[in-house]
Amino acid sequence: MFEDERDDKIYNLIITQGIDQNNEYGQFTEKLFSKVEFLWKESMSGSYASAGEEFYQKVDRIIMLSGLYNDNTELFEDLLAASEKYDIPIVLVRPLGIEEVPEKLEEKAATIVGWNANCIIDSIKDAPETM
Repeated sequence: MFEDERDDKIYNLIITQGIDQNNEYGQFTEKLFSKVEFLWKESMSGSYASAGEEFYQKVDRIIMLSGLYNDNTELFEDLLAASEKYDIPIVLVRPLGIEEVPEKLEEKAATIVGWNANCIIDSIKDAPETM
């Protein structure tokens, strides 16, 4: 089935990167690129801890690849703080091939998703705003 309504919104995303032994970032962005009807761009900062309101006010969602958490804890902590401070929903992506996610991340996530491209897009679009 095809949607009759085209969503012309360009979603501004932060996608966690860092030490990535399984190339989850590359595989995740391939999923986004595979859905040509989904418009997105990525915001990056050399330091998410020091990026200010001007940077974060443009971000629609923070995508956390939970498989990268153990090797990039400081990055995740900075993004969790930014999510809370600037009211940005977190879309938490399960580690490749694993159902469980770190409890700390699960508590803060607006939604949790696996690796199906359609589900990823729906989760980004439908992520409830944080409290």
